[in-house]
Amino acid sequence: MRTQASLELGQHQQLVLTPQLRQALNLLQCSTQELDLEIARALTENPLLQRDETPPEAASAQAEMLEHRWAQPTSRTVTDDMPESPAAQSLADHLLQQLHTTRASARDQALVTLLIDDLDEHGRLDFDPAAYTAVLPSSLGVEDEEWQTALRLLQSFDPAGIGARSLSECLRLQLRARAAEWPAAVLATALQLTRHLEDLAAGRWAKLCAALACDRDQLELARQAILRLDPHPASAWTDEAPAYIVPDILFYHAASGWQASLNPALEPRVRVDPDLLAQMEDTTTGPVLRESLQQARLLIAQLGQRRHTILRVAECIAVHQQAFLDHGQAALRPLVLREVAQVLGLHESTISRATRLKYAQTPWGICELKYFFATGVQTDTGEDASAQAIQAVMRRLLAAEQPEKPWSDARLTTLLAEQGFVIARRTVAKYREAMGIPVASLRKKRLSSA
Repeated sequence: MRTQASLELGQHQQLVLTPQLRQALNLLQCSTQELDLEIARALTENPLLQRDETPPEAASAQAEMLEHRWAQPTSRTVTDDMPESPAAQSLADHLLQQLHTTRASARDQALVTLLIDDLDEHGRLDFDPAAYTAVLPSSLGVEDEEWQTALRLLQSFDPAGIGARSLSECLRLQLRARAAEWPAAVLATALQLTRHLEDLAAGRWAKLCAALACDRDQLELARQAILRLDPHPASAWTDEAPAYIVPDILFYHAASGWQASLNPALEPRVRVDPDLLAQMEDTTTGPVLRESLQQARLLIAQLGQRRHTILRVAECIAVHQQAFLDHGQAALRPLVLREVAQVLGLHESTISRATRLKYAQTPWGICELKYFFATGVQTDTGEDASAQAIQAVMRRLLAAEQPEKPWSDARLTTLLAEQGFVIARRTVAKYREAMGIPVASLRKKRLSSA
């Protein structure tokens, strides 16, 4: 049998991602912050582009009206007239101020300053005297005992627990600093209890009583003492500014039902510089500017397409989730990307990009657009209910349970079935775990000992 090479002609279709299409897809999936960076980069690279700082009056009026309607703390932006953080002074400055009031030698103060600089965000220290000594000139001859002295001095400062090498030590430092608040026996038991935090978190009371040689009442007093402590004593001095989410989409109620609108305050507005555009007639600079003009117009068109696509997706969500907007999480309906894609005549990946890191203002707070997409289960009436709706019902049921007799997953399954949500027990367990709620036996231990 012989083989013979031959040539054949055929036609087939293939989608090729051109640079323009790739850029449009990238802009669509950008969050507001990422889009600002992309536009800032384009402004530096293209001399014909400039920001349009004069939004239409209609958009400004709409933004003012919607912002007034849905104003709530989660959507506020940082302004100069907001109250200052209670910790206007940094943690390092707070500790150095205390250090300068001590009678420590200049050498000890220098060592303590190095330790202060090495504190993590929780105020704890990864303390290794040998490692500290290794980075200093050998001529200084710093001994390990000097580092230990510097550590004890740092741990004597306010807030209590600062400079601890572990959570257990942090709690012990606070107990000793506040020793006058508890009887000596309770304090002694609490100090021992800090070395058994894993058993304490798991509620292993019998094991703890045996290990600490105390009765249940004494153990409970020690536990209450530890609950009054702060595991992160440096949290009040955090240097991180609070993160505020400003919604991209505003849902508002109109005569025909709930509608969606883009937040005009976040819409990026760029235009072609009219002064440079007038220079296009110049034969010297014209050819160079013509290429920049083409790129500028392409970017402006892509930004317009991005706004149009996001708004269409939001409008589709508003139509589908009218019940949620009226009644809250328990009324959230199941929705998948494929349904919206079919309605809008777009690909599922386009819907995914349009909802990535985009947020909407609703009567129930700010939600990411992806929150509105969830699989569902069929109720006994034949209607579908989303996982979030079932979890909302579960939270309501669990809030009404008796502390001494919390409901098991099997009981929750029965109670949900009585309300029309017929799902398997393992599904109930999965939802409970997703909500961060422990099993009934552990809830009983925690609630009964609270």
